[in-house]
Amino acid sequence: MTDKPEAKESQIWGGRFSRGPSAIMEEINASIDTDRRLWREDIAGSKAHAHMLAACGIITDTDNAAIQNGLDQIAGEIERGEFAFSKALEDIHMNIEARLKEIIGEPAGRLHTARSRNDQVATDFRLWTRQVCGEAEAALKALMRALAKKADAHADAVMPGFTHLQTAQPVTFGHHLLAYVEMFSRDAGRFADARRRMNESPLGAAALAGTSFPIDRKQTAKALGFDRPCANSLDAVSARDFALEAVAAAAIAATHLSRLAEELVLWTSPHFGFVKLSDGFSTGSSIMPQKRNPDAAELVRAKTGRIAASFDTLLIVMKGLPLAYSKDMQEDKAATFEGFDALALALTAMTGMIDDLEPDRAAMKEAAGRGYSTATDLADWLVRTLNMPFRDAHRVTGAIVALAEGAGVPLDALALSDMQSVEPRIDENVYAVLSVEASVASRASYGGAAPSNVKREAERWLATLSKES
Repeated sequence: MTDKPEAKESQIWGGRFSRGPSAIMEEINASIDTDRRLWREDIAGSKAHAHMLAACGIITDTDNAAIQNGLDQIAGEIERGEFAFSKALEDIHMNIEARLKEIIGEPAGRLHTARSRNDQVATDFRLWTRQVCGEAEAALKALMRALAKKADAHADAVMPGFTHLQTAQPVTFGHHLLAYVEMFSRDAGRFADARRRMNESPLGAAALAGTSFPIDRKQTAKALGFDRPCANSLDAVSARDFALEAVAAAAIAATHLSRLAEELVLWTSPHFGFVKLSDGFSTGSSIMPQKRNPDAAELVRAKTGRIAASFDTLLIVMKGLPLAYSKDMQEDKAATFEGFDALALALTAMTGMIDDLEPDRAAMKEAAGRGYSTATDLADWLVRTLNMPFRDAHRVTGAIVALAEGAGVPLDALALSDMQSVEPRIDENVYAVLSVEASVASRASYGGAAPSNVKREAERWLATLSKES
């Protein structure tokens, strides 16, 4: 029994071959299990292409009508789960074309006039990637709204700010959340930029050199929502930088999500106790009844690995490929699909957690007062009030912190006489800057953590996002 069956008429390239592909060749060559999700894009591209062929007099209106009706029928079958996908037909393009022939007969064979699977798949993939970039941008803005809303409600909730994960200076919970709003706004901008850059149509570039048929590429580009056709036929079928850019934007966004996820993991631990997540976003332990695990945050953190790996995979697939199309490029879609699937789930989960969480304002305020977080305020007071050079003020403050640490008291509880033992000119007015509330209130410079700033920025973001929704 041979593993090379006779070529079948259904093999679209079978005319050149006397024998069919081996079983392993069929297995490695087929992409239908991956690219079947491009069926909407494939049908949309085929409908636009057929309309254009008819408008240009390349096929008859009668054939075009049959093609349009047949493609609509196929779309319905796929929607209802009635379509039988075949691995022998390799990919989504030939599965649809073969079914179209079953439905309408000979006119189906005219659909592929003046195009190749090379420009067909490039068009489908651009359409899909353009769509998911828009979806990612919308999901990011939903997360930004959740963050801004929570920031507005807690603009004055004092919490410790950290550097090196060590207590640094007091900030507010609202200010901390707005930092992520800024990050995610840049992520949304990257997706918008990528979407704008990829919005050129490869359709009509054919295999690599264009076509001798008098087609109208501007018509198909407009019908599919592209700004213009790709200007170079080789580039049109070869380029995958549109997917690379999109997945790179996804990887950067996922990195930002992982940072926020890590903070939720820390904040929900008993050692921090800054926020609480409800049962809806927590899990328990099979052996330890007291446990409340922030599994959703941990899984968002882990999804970053999948998304970053998708970018690496796509980058390595494309490295060193000569123009125009190589079969290596069949591997581009699986990585892109997986990356965007993981990003969509992570964004949805993170938005749910932000909506769900409740901060413990008392615990955060108490933590903000630990670690001598108002030391910089003392140094600034020495500069402003005593006209002391900052480096001298830094040294004096360090000595005062050492005294407070030795006495086991916070700075605002240290005796004035102890401070004066280091710097005699310090007076009782210094205590006005040593509380955590006074510290954050003083940070009123543009972009600073003062509650008045935070409230204003949160409301500005909410208004901006409301207009964009």
